[in-house]
Amino acid sequence: MKSPGLRPLFAQASPWTCRQCLRKQRQSAAPQRFVSQDIRSPGRNRRKRGVLLAAAGGTLGAGAFAFTDDVKHGYAAVERTGRVVSTLAVCMNDYRTTLNRKTEDEAETSSLLRACHKRCAERTLRVCEKNGSIFIKLGQHLSSMNYLLPAEWTTTFIPLQDKCPVSSFESVQDMFVKDTGHSISDLFDEFETEPIGAASLAQVHRAVLKETGQKVAVKVQHPALEEWVPLDLALTRFTFSTLKRFFPDYDLEWLSEEMGSSLPQELDFAQEGKNAVRAKEYFKDFHEAPLIIPDVVWGIKRILVMEYLSGHRPDDLDFIDSNGIDRDEVSAALSRIFNEMIFGDGAPLHCDPHGGNIAIRKNTSRRKPNFDIILYDHGLYRDIPKQLRRNYAKLWLAVIDADERRMRKYAYEVAGITDEEFPLFASAITGRDYRVLTKSVVSARSEQEKENISDAMGEGMLQQLVHLLGHVPRIILLVLKTNDLTRSLDENLHTKQGPLRTFLILARYCSRTVFQEQLELIAQHGSVLWPRNLFRLAVAWGSYMRVELKLSVYEWWIGVRRVVGRPLVLGSGL
Repeated sequence: MKSPGLRPLFAQASPWTCRQCLRKQRQSAAPQRFVSQDIRSPGRNRRKRGVLLAAAGGTLGAGAFAFTDDVKHGYAAVERTGRVVSTLAVCMNDYRTTLNRKTEDEAETSSLLRACHKRCAERTLRVCEKNGSIFIKLGQHLSSMNYLLPAEWTTTFIPLQDKCPVSSFESVQDMFVKDTGHSISDLFDEFETEPIGAASLAQVHRAVLKETGQKVAVKVQHPALEEWVPLDLALTRFTFSTLKRFFPDYDLEWLSEEMGSSLPQELDFAQEGKNAVRAKEYFKDFHEAPLIIPDVVWGIKRILVMEYLSGHRPDDLDFIDSNGIDRDEVSAALSRIFNEMIFGDGAPLHCDPHGGNIAIRKNTSRRKPNFDIILYDHGLYRDIPKQLRRNYAKLWLAVIDADERRMRKYAYEVAGITDEEFPLFASAITGRDYRVLTKSVVSARSEQEKENISDAMGEGMLQQLVHLLGHVPRIILLVLKTNDLTRSLDENLHTKQGPLRTFLILARYCSRTVFQEQLELIAQHGSVLWPRNLFRLAVAWGSYMRVELKLSVYEWWIGVRRVVGRPLVLGSGL
C-alpha cells in the first residue's frame, strides 16, 4: 500500500457529536480570523511588561484548560461507568426476583421470564446508546446472536444496526493532522463533510485525491474511541465476570475475551488494508461468483483510503427486482463466496458479513450474472486450520445426509462435543431444531420451528448453550457467527428455492474438501502409479464423482421446478 509520507502522531481525540448537534454548532459558531498586527509601544519597559503578562496569562490559561479537560474526562468516565454498574445491578436483581418467583403454571413462568428479558434488554439498550463507543458494537453483535440469546434480547438490539455515532468534521480534521501530519486539503481536492455511512467504529466520507483525481472512500475511525476503548473493554470484562459470579450457569466471559481479542484488530485500519489486499488477491481468479473488493490506496492505523464503489444492500428487494436481478442467483453467489472462505485452501475468512458490509450493483457488461457483489469492511479476518476445516466439512456432509452417528463423531473432532452436548451444538451450528436435522436440514425454517427454538431457550436450554460455547475453540465461535449472518442474508432475500440450493452448494464444497484430503493421503504413500495407490485413487474419484453427479442432478431439477413454478418436494438427506 502506498503512503504519502504519512507520520502518525499521538494526541487526545475530540469527542463525536450527533448530526443534529453538529448542525446547531455550525449555525451558532462565528468564523474566527487571526490577523497579524504590528504593535509599536512607546517604551521598552511597556513592551517587556506586556510580553511577560501575555506569557503568564497564556500559561495559566493553558494550565486551566488542561485541568478542566482532565476533570471533564474524569467526570465522563465516572458517568459511563455508573451507567454500566447501576444497570447491571438492576438487571441482576430483576432476574433473581423473577427466577425465584414461584408459580404453578409453566405458561405463567415463561411469560414472566420473557417480560424480564424484555425489561433488561431495554435497560441495556439505553446504556449502549448513551455510552456509544464499543457498546454500540457489542449491542450489534448481541442482536445477531439469535442462536444464543432469547428473542427479546436480539430484537431489542436491532435498532443499534442503524443508530451509530457520527463524529464531527472538526474532530476528523484534527485527527488527520495528528495522524498524518497533513490537513485534509493537502491530500484531497474534494472531501464531503457529511459521511455517506457511519458504523460503530468508523464512518466513511467520499473524497477526490489531490494527486491523481481518483474518487475514493475514506474510512476514518471515530476519534473518541482512542479515549474510551480501554475503559469500555474493562467495563465489558467486569460485566461478564460479575454475571458469572452471581449466575455461574450463564458464563459469558468468553464473549468479552473474544471482543478483547478481535477489537484491537478491527481498530487497526492498516491491518484492514492488508486483509483487503489479501482477499482481493485470493479471489482474483475466482470465477464462481462476481465478487468485487475495492482497491486499497493507502492506510494507517485510524485512516483507510480505498477505491469508491457503491451499491445497494442485499435486502433491498425493490432494487434487486426492479433491475431484473435474480434473487436466487444472488443467494447462490453469496453462498459460494463464503463457503470458499470457509473451505478454500488458504482462504481468509471474513468474520462480519452482515448486510451493511455487502452491496449489490447492476452489471450490464455481461448477461449472467447481471450483478456484482461488493464486499466491504475487512477488519476482522481469521484463518481456519486445515484439519479443522476438513473435519468441519465432514460434519456438514453428515448433517446433509441426516447421518446422526457421523454427526456426533465429527462434532467431537471439530469442537470436543460430547454426546450429551451434541443435540444443542447441532442446533446452534445449523440454526435448526435438532429434531429436523435427523430428517432433512434442507427444508425451509417454519415459524413454528423458530418458536420451538425460542421456547427451548426459555426452558433451561440457554444455560446449557452458554456453557457449551464457553469451551469450544474460539475459531468455531467466529464460524458460528459467520454461519448465522450468512443464513440471515439468505432468509432476507426470500428466494423461491429456499435453503435447498445453498445446501447443495455447501455439500459440493464439503465433498471437494474431503476429496482433496484423500488425494493428499494417497500421495503420502508414494507414487500414484503404484497399484495400491491407483486403486485408492479410483475409489476416491468414484466416490467424489457420484456426489458431484448427484448434486448436479439436484441443482438441474430445482432449476426446472423453479422455471415451471412447481413447489420443491424434499426428501431426507441428499
